[in-house]
Amino acid sequence: MIYKFKSKVCGDLIMLEENGRTILAIIGKTDPQSLKKGILLPQDMPAAIVALQQAVVQEEAHLQEKADAARESGRRLASGGQGVSLRQRSLPFNRMLERCHAENKEIVWGV
Repeated sequence: MIYKFKSKVCGDLIMLEENGRTILAIIGKTDPQSLKKGILLPQDMPAAIVALQQAVVQEEAHLQEKADAARESGRRLASGGQGVSLRQRSLPFNRMLERCHAENKEIVWGV
């Protein structure tokens, strides 16, 4: 399954299910109905932007802690396999949020 986030002010944003669910969970859309289809209203977008930013900061702090602990114990962290960070993954959605909020337009998915 894929998520297709749509708005009237920018192009569609398509995400794989796992990534879309992660983004929706961060912005508080966790009930089964909201995972299938939903709407994010402009007045809710500032809180969603803040939630995404906080999640990115938390993830980066966690990764830094892991790197510090590995360095202190003399271990090397595997350089590969980290994948795409939440900062990278959420950036297109964050930009969509900002544009839609500025234009006072909602974002919908699953419709």
